[in-house]
Amino acid sequence: MSATPLFQMVDAVTIPVPDLDAGLRFYRDSLGHQLRWRHDDIGQAGLALPGSDTEIVLTTRHGYEPNWLVASADHAAAAVRAAGGRVVTGPFDIPVGRVAVVEDPFGNNLVLLDLSRGRYVTDTTGTVTGVARQLADDAAALFRRVRCLLRFRKARGRRTVRT
Repeated sequence: MSATPLFQMVDAVTIPVPDLDAGLRFYRDSLGHQLRWRHDDIGQAGLALPGSDTEIVLTTRHGYEPNWLVASADHAAAAVRAAGGRVVTGPFDIPVGRVAVVEDPFGNNLVLLDLSRGRYVTDTTGTVTGVARQLADDAAALFRRVRCLLRFRKARGRRTVRT
């Protein structure tokens, strides 16, 4: 049994809609969910759930399904396979990271998503303009670099100086 749970949280629940504008009229305009981002190239729009990082993702290309946030889609897919499940699709790249679709031993499809490339950046209308790495990822990378430098300096200080 793993000491660390595989699933970190529900990242999103995808909801199929015939087109994004119709979906937004219902979920944003009628039900009051705030638009976080819209990405017409992939047929998706993310809406906020109050008090949560989880999003409603309206989609014109996928079915109704939860998307589980994991540290690494590749590792998570391998862990599900090793535990008796199977990999249905992927892992493959998406704009914000990687995703895999797996099936548990009971026939349930699970979408496993990592945000290894960051999160969407949007303009004032919510239209996606790019992807930005998360500050935590940048801080962790900086910490690793500093730690490596300190180890190098420490090792260098132990060298015998030749004259």
